[in-house]
Amino acid sequence: MTKVLVVNTNPKPLEISYSRQLGAHFVDQLKVNGPVEVEQLNLYEVSIPLIDGSVLDAWGKLGAGEAISAEQQTTVARMNEILEQFLAADVVVFEVPMWNLSYPPLFKAYIDNITIAGRTFKYTAEGPVGLVGGKKVILVEARGGVYAELPALQFTNAYLQAAMGFIGVTEYHNLVVEGIAAAPDQAPQLLEEAKKRAEELAKQVQ
Repeated sequence: MTKVLVVNTNPKPLEISYSRQLGAHFVDQLKVNGPVEVEQLNLYEVSIPLIDGSVLDAWGKLGAGEAISAEQQTTVARMNEILEQFLAADVVVFEVPMWNLSYPPLFKAYIDNITIAGRTFKYTAEGPVGLVGGKKVILVEARGGVYAELPALQFTNAYLQAAMGFIGVTEYHNLVVEGIAAAPDQAPQLLEEAKKRAEELAKQVQ
């Protein structure tokens, strides 16, 4: 049984979110191709801790073997839950809209929760080494403009691919629907074309 974690980063409902619709279609195709167990995580419906002064203080104290406050214990425990959920999945599908050339802020916070020294990467004399192997990651991305020929502005895909490679993920895919705001009259057709690409990708991933 393939464990699939779907991380939704868009607060919009499914019916008006292109990233969510495309992601849902991709996951449906995974189900067609083989037995899967799907877990959903909506970042706008749960607690996603930020790396702030309290978290940094807690990490420092834990590293020194010192006690942390009850509030810090709760935050650190939640961060560990998020990490363990990510690590348990065989396939992780990120449903992400491009906002102002970047991500929704809670998605960056999520990445911070799974990029943990000693758990998903480690430092060595030869440099950092990723510890997450054998996992497949798919960035399902909706872009309002057309950026296929503007690689210098594709910060979202470049960042996530680098971040996943940093923690050891070697199988990474970017599934995109773009131009939906630039050409709203063509948006349904653009989505359908992207769904066809999703079907082909699902065969590869499965």
